[in-house]
Amino acid sequence: MKRYLLVNNWQWPLIMACLCLAIEWLFPQAAIAEKLLSQIDNKDKTMQSATIQPVETVDMAGPILHFPVVNKWPARYVVHIPTTAYSSTVDQTDSTPFITASGTRVRPGVVAANFLPFGTRIRLPDYFGDQIFVVEDRMNERYNKRLDIWMESRGEAVDWGIRRLNVEVL
Repeated sequence: MKRYLLVNNWQWPLIMACLCLAIEWLFPQAAIAEKLLSQIDNKDKTMQSATIQPVETVDMAGPILHFPVVNKWPARYVVHIPTTAYSSTVDQTDSTPFITASGTRVRPGVVAANFLPFGTRIRLPDYFGDQIFVVEDRMNERYNKRLDIWMESRGEAVDWGIRRLNVEVL
């Protein structure tokens, strides 16, 4: 009978130990993670035995500092496109009118656009000033250069109609 094992049974523990050392040397993250976990466990044990000390209160009657508001991000580019509005009704959307195409729930500040990726921030300075809108929905594929603003009621959407606006893409 031929023997195919090149290693004897007593050599396996030695090979496994060398293999473990080589893996730890090549991938030290596992050893570091084990050390960190042991440190966290030790801190948890010491924190459980520590007593809670009261914190002294601070009087907030002093002067209020006003910091400049820096929410005006410069636009990457501006496009002049038609904008329409929609509301959460089945005849204007699909069978789930309150869920956007990206999977989030509709809310003020959500827009639909086919030419911008999900998560793109935009501004409509002509009508909404510095309010930032986020692209989280899509329109019918035939509207590839149009923006659709979500509004709470159908009446608001109808009153909006179609308007050509400057859209600042942030």
